[in-house]
Amino acid sequence: MRRLLAVLFCFCLSSCGGNEHQDIKQWMNEATKDYKGTVTPLPQIKPFPLVAYEVADLVEPFRPSKIEPERKQGGGGGLQPDPNRRKEPLEAYPLESLKMVGNIRQGNAFNALIQADKNVYQVKVGNYMGQNFGVITGINDAEVTLKELVPDSLGDYAERISTLQLQEKQEGKK
Repeated sequence: MRRLLAVLFCFCLSSCGGNEHQDIKQWMNEATKDYKGTVTPLPQIKPFPLVAYEVADLVEPFRPSKIEPERKQGGGGGLQPDPNRRKEPLEAYPLESLKMVGNIRQGNAFNALIQADKNVYQVKVGNYMGQNFGVITGINDAEVTLKELVPDSLGDYAERISTLQLQEKQEGKK
């Protein structure tokens, strides 16, 4: 019985090969005999015009005056902060970290209450605060106005007007 099964198995295997797919191969050959592959040619490269580099007519790009701005003789001579002035406590803080939390009116003059960290300072017109040599030029109910001296790229100082707004107390915070 085993022998008979082995013979039938071999017969089945031998019938699977050979000419069975010959008709499909013949049809494929007939269907594709007129096809020819074509490749489109590459576009022609256009030559670019040559440009002469005339060094004598151009500015030297690596000259130190092009990289670093020229320094004025005599140390600027424009606006300068007073280096001999005694620093006030609020000059140790950046202006962004200071908060106006209130004001006090004494006669016709306003004094502002400025909070820095956990401390509250009373300031008036003429006091300094912020790290850019800011002097207080005006105080009213809602804001403190400062005139700061900000260094520019040439080493001189320029004036900038800044304000510090009154911070409203937020509900729900203690």
